Amino acid sequence: MQPQITIRPAVEADFAAIARITGASYLSAGYFDDAAHPYMVKIMDVAERAEQATIWVAEREGAVIGSVTLALAGEPYADIALQDELEFRMLVVDPAVQRSGAGKAMVEAIIGHARTLPGIRAVALTTGQTWESAHGLYRKTGFQRVPARDWLVPGTDIKLLVYRRDL
Repeated sequence: MQPQITIRPAVEADFAAIARITGASYLSAGYFDDAAHPYMVKIMDVAERAEQATIWVAEREGAVIGSVTLALAGEPYADIALQDELEFRMLVVDPAVQRSGAGKAMVEAIIGHARTLPGIRAVALTTGQTWESAHGLYRKTGFQRVPARDWLVPGTDIKLLVYRRDL
């Protein structure tokens, strides 16, 4: 049995671990070829992201093993959130401990948190078209595809898929 996972708001001392895990997750999954890609540079600047969005970490036995970014409609890190949705982005788990429950624990914590927010009736997210392990996690936690809201990364032909879970 795995030790307990704690989900909590990120603090500045977590930023280096969040950047490392984010980079390792995106590169090991094959989303990008190199950490110098402009999007990778942006998402690995955790201090800047934390100024504009809420970041949570998953922690096990005192070590940060994952993170996720939350946003409401109109906030800088919201890509797709409607007025009644909490959006989450950049959900990552350290490749060394993937499939150990950290991703599911973060998704369940996000759903629980969303239920406490006034006016929020759903949780939404965007994911890559080929990110099968992520799709499986979202389906297992009650999310459904919303193909009408799929979108292309600006300036590319990369299609992103939208999932939503009503609360």
